Amino acid sequence: MGLFDFVKDVGRQIFDTDAEAADNIKNHLEVKTHGLSNLDVQFDDGTVTICGDCTNQAVRDQAILIAGNIQGVEKVVADDLRAPKPKPEEPEEKAEIYEIVSGDTLGAIAKRYYGNASKYMKIFEANKDIISDPNKIYPGQKIRIPLDN
Repeated sequence: MGLFDFVKDVGRQIFDTDAEAADNIKNHLEVKTHGLSNLDVQFDDGTVTICGDCTNQAVRDQAILIAGNIQGVEKVVADDLRAPKPKPEEPEEKAEIYEIVSGDTLGAIAKRYYGNASKYMKIFEANKDIISDPNKIYPGQKIRIPLDN
């Protein structure tokens, strides 16, 4: 799966014109995401195409979410954003992508996924490069929900 949809008019604004979008998104990814190499970013009419290598699937997911949660980005194409398959002795981290809806809080999401609202910090920690404050999430934002115990 390489095409991801996002809400175009929400998120952090990091570019003013389409001409500067690709460079600004690439720089933003390089600052926020560790474990990317050979990164190439293209931007065309709300669609970001990301190519490169990731150290693992979690880094790949993080890069897609960071790019998609930028204001002005409607789609992320990540067909050529590669992550190696985990070795048998290294279990793959299980996670789900979740889209924030009106009325959501991280506590409510934690209650839904973990049965305990006080585990909201687990979600915040998994998304600290996307969410700057656990009390500041917005409808349309997509986050990663870790499913491992």
